[in-house]
Formats: sequence, C-alpha cells, structure tokens
Amino acid sequence: MLIQDRSAQKRKLLLSLATKRAKPGSGTALAFLQQRTWSFPVSSLQLILHSAPFVVIGGVATRLYMPERMTLDLDILVKTSDRALIYQDLEKANGKKISDLSIAGSRWQLADETLLKVLEADDDWVEIALAQPNYSPDRLPIIALPYLVLMKLSAGRTQDLADISRMLGLATEPDLGAVKAVISRYLPTAQEDLDSLIMLGKLEMLES
Repeated sequence: MLIQDRSAQKRKLLLSLATKRAKPGSGTALAFLQQRTWSFPVSSLQLILHSAPFVVIGGVATRLYMPERMTLDLDILVKTSDRALIYQDLEKANGKKISDLSIAGSRWQLADETLLKVLEADDDWVEIALAQPNYSPDRLPIIALPYLVLMKLSAGRTQDLADISRMLGLATEPDLGAVKAVISRYLPTAQEDLDSLIMLGKLEMLES
C-alpha cells in the first residue's frame, strides 16, 4: 500500500534550503558523528507488552543509527488490529491512558511515569516492520532503518529530515540499498528527496 505523501511540498522547500548551504563537515566533529550510544534510560517495554508485537520508533529508535540525542518521548508502533491487546497489557502494568492522538493512537503514562505514545497503523509495510526489528543493547525491538526513514519522510518535520540525513550519512551501502528499495515501493514520490538527504548526510561525514 502506497503512503499518501502529504508532506512533499514542505520537505522539498526545506531540502532546497539545506542543499544550498551544505558544506563538508558541517562543523560537527567526525569522531562524534561516528559514535553509537545507548546511555539514556528507557523503560523496558518488552517486560510489559507480551500479547502483540511492537517496535520502538521516533527519537529513541534513532539511537541505533546515529549518536543519540536527548529525548523524553518513547513512541511505539503497533498494528491497528492489535491495539486492544497492547492496551490490555498496558493496563495490567498499571499504565494510565492520558488522551487520544490527532492521528490513530493514544498517549499513556507508565507506572514509572514514562510518557508513551502508541501509534496504530495497518499499512502493508507495518507487518513487515514488526516482524523484522533490530534490537537495542537492552533488547528493545527497534524499527529497522528503512521503515524508520519511511515514517520520518512521511512526517516531513524539520527534525525528522535532520535525523534521516544523519542516519543515512552513517549508513552502509547495503543499508542504503534497503532504504531505497522500501521508499521506492511505499513512497515513490520521495525518491528524489531521499537522494538529497543521503547527499547531505555524506557531506556531513566529510572532514571540513
């Protein structure tokens, strides 16, 4: 199922500005950019959610693919058909629903006071992403890079584009190939923008 590309116009404007000003190195230490870290504490959701698969997405997920940045958000993706099972697990673990999201999903507070966003989707790629996660050092299932890029391209926010650029600048050629294949299949209108983001990311990895 193709994703409707609502953010295309905004994304192209931001990329146009970025590519005009991009320079090798971008003022960031290369040694830092090549690091991977997992130092900020994250709730052990795998000990809470047993009844249906989920993957961590958003800012926490980027920690596997680039130097981590501080984020208080913990977001997960589940199949729409599994939401009742996920919510049941959260309630059993003394989680409290705070509100519904403007998109399909809801916001919860866990027993340790972590704020959790549960995003629900039924696109064809979601089942694949849930079945093929990568794992953090503490065994959280993290959405694979191609599907994380797909979600961030679809959202098209400034921070999302910056994350994509940095992650792809650090990605291996096989990983880039996998990303391109997923975008070509599910968001073909963004292929040119993806190439620009890869270029910007590679520029950042060069010594200034």
